[in-house]
Amino acid sequence: MRKSKPKKRVLLPDPKFNDTMVTRFVNDLMQDGKKSVAFRIFYDALDIVDSRMKNEELSSLEIWKKAIQNITPGVEVKSRRVGGSTFQVPMEIRPERKLAIGVKNLILFARKRSGKTMADKLAAEIMAAFNEEGGAYKKREDTHRMAEANRAFAHFRF
Repeated sequence: MRKSKPKKRVLLPDPKFNDTMVTRFVNDLMQDGKKSVAFRIFYDALDIVDSRMKNEELSSLEIWKKAIQNITPGVEVKSRRVGGSTFQVPMEIRPERKLAIGVKNLILFARKRSGKTMADKLAAEIMAAFNEEGGAYKKREDTHRMAEANRAFAHFRF
């Protein structure tokens, strides 16, 4: 790289839970710079999760964190060209990227869901991920399966 590495921006914790991970999630959820709308969607989704999962002893924030943890992939495949042929090489993912992929998958599959409001869709996807099912969890499993299938090419890592 010609330029120096850009400095990491400091994220402020969210007002309700005082957690920077929530702020990161809301920033990815936000569209057109409407952060207050994104916060409202997220908090409403957690309220819905709280009301639907009363039998769990965990709080809605802990359920959300466990859901994120369940859909976060550990490995991914990257294309690597060696001698004219392209191999899918399995590689471990660094922690920040793991979290980013997990959050983006959760939001993506929540948007694809059927439901009335985005808060409903997000709550449904969070509960599905918590129970190790749903689109985001399936995506993680597919990624791991792909890495396992291409384990023979692991020596091409760069």
